[in-house]
Amino acid sequence: MQGKGKSSMYVDRQPGNRNRSRSRQIRNWIILIVIVIAVLLGLRLLRNVGHTTEINVAMLPCYASQSVTPFGDNVLYYDGASIHCLTGAGAIRWSFPVGSGAFFSVSDTHLVAWAGSQLFIVDQNGRPSYNESMGGPIQFARIGHGYAAAVVGDDTAASLVVKDLNGNQVDEETEAFKNKLLLDVGFYGDGGQYMWTLAIDVFGTAANTVMNTFQVGKMNTGVVSLGDALTYKVLFEDSKLRVFTTQQMYTYDYKAVQDASGTMLVYGWKVIDAFIPERGSASILLAPTSQTGTGQSISELRVLSGNVDRRYTLPSACVGAAVEGKNIYAFSDNYLYRADVDSQRFYGYALPLPNGAQATGFLGITKGGRALLSSGETVYSVSLPQ
Repeated sequence: MQGKGKSSMYVDRQPGNRNRSRSRQIRNWIILIVIVIAVLLGLRLLRNVGHTTEINVAMLPCYASQSVTPFGDNVLYYDGASIHCLTGAGAIRWSFPVGSGAFFSVSDTHLVAWAGSQLFIVDQNGRPSYNESMGGPIQFARIGHGYAAAVVGDDTAASLVVKDLNGNQVDEETEAFKNKLLLDVGFYGDGGQYMWTLAIDVFGTAANTVMNTFQVGKMNTGVVSLGDALTYKVLFEDSKLRVFTTQQMYTYDYKAVQDASGTMLVYGWKVIDAFIPERGSASILLAPTSQTGTGQSISELRVLSGNVDRRYTLPSACVGAAVEGKNIYAFSDNYLYRADVDSQRFYGYALPLPNGAQATGFLGITKGGRALLSSGETVYSVSLPQ
């Protein structure tokens, strides 16, 4: 009887042992699966987060409020008395005195500065080729590859004076802008030998922006009425003028003849940057208009390139963005994001700003591949990952 009892008790324990063994196996498999998933997620995260060592930072000897501007590979700023040129790493290259109340505008190789009626043309090495009075107050000036233009005189009675880079006068326009307020001027063409102007008719029954095109030193080549929508940007790419209003993007040829197939609705979006190659289509970067004001942060981007129109969602809110070559760069308070324009995947890089500083503003990108970021009034030059 006792033997049978032992045998009976032994048989009764077998199902419990098998169940516990099966439970341990299931638990071990679950743990293994969780570990594998965690490793895969970790590898995916590592692929999308760059190494901080790829980025170096230099603090520049200027303040964010001092008109900090990329100038080719270098950086310009104005301290209220002189314009200073820095390397991308912050070393001073040269300084040029312009006096108080001055402003400046740049191309890749030259700058034009003005203060009152005085006009200055200076090359990339700080050497002036022109420093003369224009005989009247200068509203603003612009410079291209071969010419500089200055708008001189009262608001609605201004003359447009065009000089070569040595200061020799080559053109002057007055009649085209009678009773108009000149808004902007730019040069285009392979040698910068053509010029566009934007002006608004302030005495008409309705607001109307007018674009004129000229061949410098020769003739007026075209006149376009753009209507009452604010026109704020003109770009020249792939032998076309792209004209942006708050409503539409219009396309024109050299002589301001419209290409209706190049019209595109851009209402609600604003151009914030563009990369324009010597040949082929540009990459034009836009952000929602409501996110481009002072103190606003950007969460979406849009790129127009030829017939391609792409939208991007940023990983987090950013203080600014730019496009350079095939890369889109965006800057949040603590991260730099990079994406290929043909992809919608952003890679994140921690911004190694010193002492825990956070980016609060974006000031532009140099041709040498450095972004200019501000943290309050402090300005940093940050190398860009490729």
